[in-house]
Amino acid sequence: MVDNRYATALVIGSVLSLLATVYLSVAVGTQHWYQYRSPPGNHEASNASEFREDFVNGEFDEKTYSDTLFRLNGTLGLWWRCVQVPGQSHWFKEPDPKMVTQCESFTLPQQFVPKYKEPGNHNTGEDLLRTYLWRCQFLLPLVSLALVFLSGLIGVCACLCRSITPTFGVGVLHLLAGLCSLGTVCCFLAGMDLLHRVSVLPDGVDGSLGWSLYLALISSPLQMMAAALFLWAARSHRQNYTRMTAYRVA
Repeated sequence: MVDNRYATALVIGSVLSLLATVYLSVAVGTQHWYQYRSPPGNHEASNASEFREDFVNGEFDEKTYSDTLFRLNGTLGLWWRCVQVPGQSHWFKEPDPKMVTQCESFTLPQQFVPKYKEPGNHNTGEDLLRTYLWRCQFLLPLVSLALVFLSGLIGVCACLCRSITPTFGVGVLHLLAGLCSLGTVCCFLAGMDLLHRVSVLPDGVDGSLGWSLYLALISSPLQMMAAALFLWAARSHRQNYTRMTAYRVA
């Protein structure tokens, strides 16, 4: 039999865990982790079509897609990179064309492509710090989601067995998942800072954090709060059970 206090903690923890999972999943699947704002008229420049062509059909290269993101109001995510380009126009040139978003995904092999000390210059040697920060930023959220999924399976088994003891393991897994989510954000921010140190932004281009990153950031404390509730419920129930057992023996 589970006390009402423990049952309430488990329900609240489950709701927080579900919210964190939804937030992190949306963050991983969207491209608004970092966004650039270019001066008006950049998309009408003579080389804008060349940037677009290299972005879509060119060979995958960090400098190529970074320069395109800088100049065409790009957004960057863990698995996506997008730019703003003029929409399909008629045979005449429209004075104010409608802008549409064009996205390209990072393939799995591209996620493991090494980063170089000078982007685009393979002769400068591999930048190990940026390379492993990039790999961690897309692996850690997958690990976090896997840990939450595993904890959910353990929770279902605990319900079927009518035991609260496995809740301690559920709490530990949520704590690790929260640390992985926080590590994802930290790796991404550190990687972007290092990229901007070795890449010169064009004049008038500004960068800012996007809402996808904030969703991932919010998911971390939610997972940790869920972990705290699960651990408290498991520990308090165990202490109460031990006292009741000792009382009966006495």
